[in-house]
Amino acid sequence: MLSDTFYWVLNMSITATLAGMVVLLMRQIRHIPRTVIYLLWLLPIVRFIMPFSLSYKYSIMNLLDGVLVKTVPLTTKGAMSEMTMTNCVRAAERYFPNEYKSNILQSVFSVVSVIWLVIAAIAFLASIIFYCAAKSEIRNAKHLEGNIYISDKLLSPAVFGIFRPKIMLPGYFKEENMEFILRHEEVHIKRFDNFWRVVAVVICCLHWFNPFAWHFLCKFLEDMELSCDEKVLRYCSEDQKIRYAESLIEYETRKTVFSSAFGGVKTRTRIEKILSYRKLTVFSASFFTVLVIAVAVVFLTNAII
Repeated sequence: MLSDTFYWVLNMSITATLAGMVVLLMRQIRHIPRTVIYLLWLLPIVRFIMPFSLSYKYSIMNLLDGVLVKTVPLTTKGAMSEMTMTNCVRAAERYFPNEYKSNILQSVFSVVSVIWLVIAAIAFLASIIFYCAAKSEIRNAKHLEGNIYISDKLLSPAVFGIFRPKIMLPGYFKEENMEFILRHEEVHIKRFDNFWRVVAVVICCLHWFNPFAWHFLCKFLEDMELSCDEKVLRYCSEDQKIRYAESLIEYETRKTVFSSAFGGVKTRTRIEKILSYRKLTVFSASFFTVLVIAVAVVFLTNAII
């Protein structure tokens, strides 16, 4: 049972890597807003955690089926909504439970699956410890108003928590920058960014053996911050854009994985993005919406058997 679980986790890791590579390529297109890229990161996230999907004639997997991947049916052929699993490893002849092509493969997956589970458990435990350590930094924070607190132990503003999030400000913050700080952190709260951070970290714990998963995590967190900036800038005038950029310079950042930091990306990168930001027209917004839907359909579905 454990070896079968790892077998499908390994397959999910491969297909998710393919989806993540597409997102990395699209990140290189400067005209695509980071808000769009941030949404596209849902593609590898879903592929990392969903072992099955619907078959569709326009899926990118149709080009790879039979060459790099094999599609395994979960429902009877001809069903209205045929569910399938993408099999890239192809080390088994029969599935559910898996019957491997040789006793050697059976032994390999039995041993490796135990190693995978042990290290995944250690990584998950380490993440919990790291979170508790980060949370201890704000234990003695002073309440300012509402859900806003001040802590001398923080180097930059951040949001802590998922269900009852708190905006934490460093003790040296300036009140004239508070407007932009609160706007930025409130966007994180409204989008449940801390929840998606936890999801991303859990995925990396499960797929610890995949170096691309960790690279995707770093880029995902960067795009989270840059897309948050875009959301704030949507309602800013040109003068406010400059003030927003100036406020970033005052905060040397320390990124905490379980908090949404005001300065989670290199300051220079964020300032360049802020000063070059242009609001989307109705046409461009519609185009990017269609683009996200089209890419999602193509990469989240499996090949037709």
